[in-house]
Amino acid sequence: MTETAAADAAAAKPSEPVEGSADVIVVGAGPAGATTAYHLARAGLDVLLLEKSSFPREKVCGDGLTPRAVKQLVEMGIDVSEGAGWLHNKGLRIIGGGVRLELDWPDLASFPDYGLVRKRADFDELLARQAEKAGARLYERANVSGPLLDDRTGRITGVTAKLGEEKRPVVFTAPLVIAADGNSTRLSLAMGLHRREDRPMGVAYRTYFTSPRHDDDYLESWLELWDRRHGQATLMPGYGWIFGMGDGTSNVGLGLLNTTSSFGEIDYRELLKSWCANMPAEWGYTPENMTEPIRGAALPMAFNRQPHYTRGMLLVGDAGGMVNPFNGEGIAYAMESGKIAAEVVVQAHARVTEAGRERALQAYPRVLKDVYGGYYTLGRAFVKLIGNPKVMRLATERGLTHPMLMRFVLKLLANLTDPQGGDAMDRIINGLAKVAPNA
Repeated sequence: MTETAAADAAAAKPSEPVEGSADVIVVGAGPAGATTAYHLARAGLDVLLLEKSSFPREKVCGDGLTPRAVKQLVEMGIDVSEGAGWLHNKGLRIIGGGVRLELDWPDLASFPDYGLVRKRADFDELLARQAEKAGARLYERANVSGPLLDDRTGRITGVTAKLGEEKRPVVFTAPLVIAADGNSTRLSLAMGLHRREDRPMGVAYRTYFTSPRHDDDYLESWLELWDRRHGQATLMPGYGWIFGMGDGTSNVGLGLLNTTSSFGEIDYRELLKSWCANMPAEWGYTPENMTEPIRGAALPMAFNRQPHYTRGMLLVGDAGGMVNPFNGEGIAYAMESGKIAAEVVVQAHARVTEAGRERALQAYPRVLKDVYGGYYTLGRAFVKLIGNPKVMRLATERGLTHPMLMRFVLKLLANLTDPQGGDAMDRIINGLAKVAPNA
């Protein structure tokens, strides 16, 4: 433990026994936390990675990874070959308005030209173990209950937790804490950081079916989800997905945005069942083939919790509302924000004065906004547009008949462009994101 860590631990005077001290504590060992811990440990920092559950554990997700996430996995040294259990995919199949369109992932210098599929229970543990291999100290069944604060400065100096099956009260101390504890992020709430109501929120519900479509080499997105209550059919702002898992099952789910007036009234489980009931019988998406219950989760989008740094705590992934509002993708941005946070912390750690360290840490929100701010602003405008059923219907009926337009849309929605050079589509998307406000 560094002198700074020791001093902060002493100032906090925890009432519970100190279980461990480090340079940095990362709360949550999902993709955001594990990636952050990996890069911190690789840089030589002493890192505690605290996970409230034990691996393997379930998470609600589509299990599909775009090339953005693949890039982060490769940078972490993860073997993403098919021989290592990954199902590769070529791109996205879009279905809607009577049109079926297959779009390959773009051929770019900045990102691989393939996506992946893997169950989250397995995926998250792979990342956490990789962080362990890099030197991070992983504590499973470490349920963080709140921040430990310095009475003099109000800065976070560690966390309180219940450890193990016996839920033994303990304290972990460090001068910096990374909140990677997901959408619920109890740690952020305890530090006074609440969700912004002016940012979009989504929900996702999914289940698994045994199916002959399990080895599909495209991710499949259905753009027409109809709410048929009240004697009328309303096109919902969202999409359904079918992702083959390569193991005899398909992940089938739906994602919806809160831009419709009926958002809080919809029975999403029934909506998913109704959608599946209209699928071809030979696909097997029937109740008797369901292998797991229907589960749901919130999708916090477009920086819906800020600031991303305050009083010794940084937010990464869902805790900071990093989900892409265009397509609901969260894993890539969880991993990317984790890497960005680690880079900032490593630079701050090398400063020789407290003021210098604080200046470096305060740059973190600015870096995030430089990277994502303009793009997320475009995404918020997109969310408002498709919240109008007439706009959603027009986009579905007209847009899908123009393959060139849809290739542009794929690049925009998946945020897959080359930042330098690239083709005309890349330059348009990058230009729009650059001029949009970094809010």
